[in-house]
Amino acid sequence: MTGFLVRALITAIGLWIATLWVSGIRIDNATTLILAGALLGVVNAVVRPIAIVLTLPLTILTLGLFLLVVNTAMVALVAAILPGFHIPGGFWSAFATALIVGITGWIASGLIGPRGKIEIYVRRL
Repeated sequence: MTGFLVRALITAIGLWIATLWVSGIRIDNATTLILAGALLGVVNAVVRPIAIVLTLPLTILTLGLFLLVVNTAMVALVAAILPGFHIPGGFWSAFATALIVGITGWIASGLIGPRGKIEIYVRRL
């Protein structure tokens, strides 16, 4: 459970960065931001694997680039479900948001282990 909460917080940080950098993304308040991070985590855990399996031929044909469209669809789905999370800019705003959230999660995965705990590496000489 701790791992999910930490990852939801990291996703919320990625969404917050996206609201600053991407025009057309708006989140009304901090509660909506945290809920959007948690809901995006749930959607990525439940809906995204199904979408990946259904679009596997297209993903193979595009050498994996179609996964960016799947990630964009997951962000757009969360925006459609959650009131207070708005993407009026359309596909490209959702695409940029998915990229920023993905990069934020990728960087955080280097700092967080598989259990969601912060790992500190000590190098002794």
